[in-house]
Amino acid sequence: MVVVAGALPAMTCSVVGYRFNLTASAPRGLWRIEAMYRSAAVGDLVFICPPDTATFENAFGRGYLGRGLCPGGLAPLLKTIAAIPGQHVTTGKDVVIDGKHLASSDIRHTDGQGRAVVPFAGGTIPQGYLFLHSTTANSYDSRYFGPVPASGLLGYARPIITFDF
Repeated sequence: MVVVAGALPAMTCSVVGYRFNLTASAPRGLWRIEAMYRSAAVGDLVFICPPDTATFENAFGRGYLGRGLCPGGLAPLLKTIAAIPGQHVTTGKDVVIDGKHLASSDIRHTDGQGRAVVPFAGGTIPQGYLFLHSTTANSYDSRYFGPVPASGLLGYARPIITFDF
């Protein structure tokens, strides 16, 4: 009964455009999903559904993602758009976009539990895709899963009440 009572407010918030963020990818707290009034651009902080692929199901199995209302039953990602179609991304020690190093983008080869993670090989971002980033060192973002379909965009992410602990 307690689980149901706790899940009901979270589900209600999700349905009406609010999300609780409990990850380190962005400040923890209550966020609102706002409609996008223009094309996505570098620097936009967004909510986006991950594609329903084996890569993201594996990420769920490792505890990188939660369950939610996106296709495949995963929760939306809260990330900043770092590159858009036509931009070139290379990975090595960190991420380089169109020849410029992306701040806070060091590449790790193991996760927090010592399991191997394989970085994105790099390339030009194709039409209809976005490269996502979080400045958190251990973030699961496009450094590892590569570009994601822009069709999964839910909207801008706007903080309502946030905090860190």
